[in-house]
Amino acid sequence: MHLLVINSGSSSIKFSVFASEDNDTGGLPVSLFEGEVSGIGSGKASFQFRDAEGRDLSGGASSAKAESSMEAIGLVVEAVSRAGMPRVDAVGYRVVHPGAKLDRHVRITDEVMRDLEDAVVFAPLHDPSAIEMIREMMEKLPDVPHYACFDTVFHETMPEAATAYAIPLEYRERGVRRYGFHGLSCESIVRQLREAGIRLPQRMLIAHLGSGCSVTALWAGRSIDTTMGLTPTGGVVMGTRPGDLDPGLVLYLLRQAREEGRGKREENAVDWVASVETMLNRESGMAALSGLPNDMREVRKAAADGNKRAVLALEIFTRSLKKAMGSFIALMGGVDAIVFAGGIGEHDAQSRVAILEGLDAMGVLVNKELNDAKESRLRRIDASESKAIVLVVPTKEDLMIAMHVDRMVRSGS
Repeated sequence: MHLLVINSGSSSIKFSVFASEDNDTGGLPVSLFEGEVSGIGSGKASFQFRDAEGRDLSGGASSAKAESSMEAIGLVVEAVSRAGMPRVDAVGYRVVHPGAKLDRHVRITDEVMRDLEDAVVFAPLHDPSAIEMIREMMEKLPDVPHYACFDTVFHETMPEAATAYAIPLEYRERGVRRYGFHGLSCESIVRQLREAGIRLPQRMLIAHLGSGCSVTALWAGRSIDTTMGLTPTGGVVMGTRPGDLDPGLVLYLLRQAREEGRGKREENAVDWVASVETMLNRESGMAALSGLPNDMREVRKAAADGNKRAVLALEIFTRSLKKAMGSFIALMGGVDAIVFAGGIGEHDAQSRVAILEGLDAMGVLVNKELNDAKESRLRRIDASESKAIVLVVPTKEDLMIAMHVDRMVRSGS
């Protein structure tokens, strides 16, 4: 059986083709092909497609015409339908927000699509593009089953004390709560630790640090709390998102946007609310603090050259993560393992050291040589005398999606 996995963002689509032939005997899906369409709608879209050995299958043409998601999906379908490619037997999608009605990974039906439409109110910047992409893929591949996998499902184990907001009951009954995200990443990390023969720590923190960042507290491998809330905008400071804010600040921003919009003929309530929403999701965070592109490497280089805004951005980023980790350590009564994942978590040794600085009083110690090593694999970086394990683990969200789709196909669910 061959599974097509789609992991889309606001301007990109990553896709993989997995082979799943031996799962009846416990085998994992194996990635055969990987690709990406990036820069969708920018006028400078690019296309990559390669096999498991890294051989380029894009024909040497890195640029592509993808001014809409429909054109981007057309490129994906064309790539996976070429002569010699295996027939796709099922398609799985990473969907950010399931809304209030879906609490597990599901086969996509008309009813599920209606539930996803209802979820747009919670994730207006994420779900509409995912819904459009799913509809287009289902039109192009109508004879295979399609499945939605959600970043929130892993966090369904959180207690109500961790998910409930202190707001009137009527809104909580509509599904307004803390959902948590990066769940597929967290799940893949737990699975990798088990497969590596590492005894699953009782009290574990996972810091998924990339363009989006979150910290999750796990007890015996199950999520008990996490920093992101109703949407992926909250929590710690991120690349272009501010993390948690005083609600009064959000109200201030809304009032300012409304005032600035008055007198503009086409301005209305939707426009000024949307402008603040765009600001908080795409124009804030480290990028706003540093005045630089959303790239940790550029921020670090600027800070090393004496750029005060970059130095402050790094300090605020590190501080927000320390506060999040410290609160979870207090909640769990200590910590047995800390895991770093995501682009920054996996590749930025300086961030790992800065975030853990101060935890040495609790016995959390890092081996400098191991931390500085440039390796892309599951590895320990704690010092021999550390009381807690410290790990770097590459996240494998696409594999988790393939595993869930494989399970649902075989079970008929």
